[in-house]
Amino acid sequence: MKHHVGEHKARKGLIRVEIDEENGIAENVKITGDFFIHPEETIGELEKELKGHKLEELEHVIDEFFAVRMDIGMPYVNVEDFKIAIKNALKD
Repeated sequence: MKHHVGEHKARKGLIRVEIDEENGIAENVKITGDFFIHPEETIGELEKELKGHKLEELEHVIDEFFAVRMDIGMPYVNVEDFKIAIKNALKD
Protein backbone atom coordinates (compact mmCIF):
# COMPACT_ATOMS: atom_id res chain seq x y z
CA MET A 1 0.00 0.00 0.00
CA LYS A 2 1.30 3.44 -0.91
CA HIS A 3 0.83 6.43 1.41
CA HIS A 4 0.40 9.93 -0.06
CA VAL A 5 0.46 13.17 1.95
CA GLY A 6 -0.27 16.65 0.67
CA GLU A 7 -0.97 20.05 2.15
CA HIS A 8 -2.39 23.32 0.94
CA LYS A 9 -2.46 26.65 2.74
CA ALA A 10 -5.87 28.22 2.18
CA ARG A 11 -6.58 31.88 2.97
CA LYS A 12 -7.33 30.99 6.60
CA GLY A 13 -6.02 27.56 7.45
CA LEU A 14 -4.01 24.58 6.34
CA ILE A 15 -5.62 21.55 4.71
CA ARG A 16 -3.71 18.26 4.99
CA VAL A 17 -4.77 15.17 3.03
CA GLU A 18 -3.46 11.65 3.59
CA ILE A 19 -4.38 8.93 1.11
CA ASP A 20 -3.63 5.23 1.40
CA GLU A 21 -3.65 3.82 -2.12
CA GLU A 22 -3.78 0.25 -3.35
CA ASN A 23 -3.64 -0.36 -7.13
CA GLY A 24 -4.78 3.17 -7.95
CA ILE A 25 -7.73 3.09 -5.54
CA ALA A 26 -8.06 5.32 -2.45
CA GLU A 27 -8.40 2.74 0.33
CA ASN A 28 -8.37 5.32 3.12
CA VAL A 29 -8.51 9.12 3.11
CA LYS A 30 -7.85 11.38 6.11
CA ILE A 31 -8.40 15.16 5.95
CA THR A 32 -7.07 17.30 8.78
CA GLY A 33 -5.92 20.87 9.30
CA ASP A 34 -6.63 24.11 11.07
CA PHE A 35 -9.58 25.29 8.97
CA PHE A 36 -13.21 25.74 10.03
CA ILE A 37 -16.07 23.82 8.48
CA HIS A 38 -19.66 23.46 9.65
CA PRO A 39 -21.35 21.06 10.26
CA GLU A 40 -18.39 19.36 11.94
CA GLU A 41 -19.22 15.90 10.58
CA THR A 42 -18.73 17.14 6.99
CA ILE A 43 -15.07 16.08 6.83
CA GLY A 44 -15.87 12.52 7.98
CA GLU A 45 -18.60 12.31 5.36
CA LEU A 46 -16.23 13.57 2.66
CA GLU A 47 -13.55 11.07 3.69
CA LYS A 48 -16.08 8.22 3.36
CA GLU A 49 -17.20 9.54 -0.03
CA LEU A 50 -13.62 9.58 -1.37
CA LYS A 51 -12.82 6.06 -0.16
CA GLY A 52 -12.96 3.38 -2.86
CA HIS A 53 -12.54 5.73 -5.83
CA LYS A 54 -9.72 5.76 -8.35
CA LEU A 55 -7.12 8.43 -7.56
CA GLU A 56 -7.86 10.30 -10.79
CA GLU A 57 -11.55 10.56 -9.79
CA LEU A 58 -11.00 12.18 -6.37
CA GLU A 59 -11.19 15.80 -7.52
CA HIS A 60 -14.46 15.08 -9.34
CA VAL A 61 -15.86 13.35 -6.22
CA ILE A 62 -15.03 16.48 -4.19
CA ASP A 63 -16.84 18.67 -6.74
CA GLU A 64 -19.93 16.45 -6.63
CA PHE A 65 -19.92 16.25 -2.82
CA PHE A 66 -19.90 20.02 -2.31
CA ALA A 67 -22.27 20.71 -5.25
CA VAL A 68 -25.19 19.02 -3.49
CA ARG A 69 -24.40 20.15 0.08
CA MET A 70 -25.87 23.62 0.53
CA ASP A 71 -25.68 23.30 4.34
CA ILE A 72 -21.87 23.54 4.55
CA GLY A 73 -20.13 26.66 5.80
CA MET A 74 -16.38 27.07 5.20
CA PRO A 75 -15.12 30.58 5.97
CA TYR A 76 -12.04 31.49 3.90
CA VAL A 77 -11.78 27.93 2.49
CA ASN A 78 -13.33 26.73 -0.76
CA VAL A 79 -13.72 23.54 -2.78
CA GLU A 80 -10.66 24.36 -4.87
CA ASP A 81 -8.51 24.36 -1.71
CA PHE A 82 -9.44 20.72 -1.04
CA LYS A 83 -8.72 19.79 -4.65
CA ILE A 84 -5.28 21.44 -4.50
CA ALA A 85 -4.46 19.48 -1.32
CA ILE A 86 -5.44 16.26 -3.14
CA LYS A 87 -3.25 17.22 -6.13
CA ASN A 88 -0.33 17.94 -3.82
CA ALA A 89 -0.77 14.55 -2.13
CA LEU A 90 -0.70 12.75 -5.46
CA LYS A 91 2.45 14.50 -6.77
CA ASP A 92 4.81 11.95 -5.22
